Amino acid sequence: MNIEWLKSLIKLVEDSDIDSLEVERFTTRVRIRKSPQMTAAPVLSSSPPRTDIAIPMAAGAAGETAPADGTIEVFSPMVGTFYRAAAPDAPPFVSVGDRIEKGQTLCILEAMKLMNELEAEVNGIVREIAVENADPVEYGALLFRVEPS
Repeated sequence: MNIEWLKSLIKLVEDSDIDSLEVERFTTRVRIRKSPQMTAAPVLSSSPPRTDIAIPMAAGAAGETAPADGTIEVFSPMVGTFYRAAAPDAPPFVSVGDRIEKGQTLCILEAMKLMNELEAEVNGIVREIAVENADPVEYGALLFRVEPS
């Protein structure tokens, strides 16, 4: 790790209007955050970034509601780009009417060039996909309605 490189990153954050910066180089990740009371400080990690996210789909779980029709609404856990398939020419992970199993990938959410798989936490049937492929999504945006089984 080059200390001059770290110093330049810290100076960049201190001199800008951004509150945080995260940079990944090979297997090292540097996260620099600043707050009104503190100066920027690096956080080093040699573990690889997480590339999957399991979202609970049970009624009452954070970010989800159970509408009167008995379906479970699945919301986006992050800001990013919604992808229905692993590649443009690949078949979609799920379609309306598909039966899904716990742990099955529902979609990919891309954030900052990281592909995060959103997985089902219950068995059920996909009743609605509320987002089009490659659409940007906000945190809390409705993605799916699933009828649990």
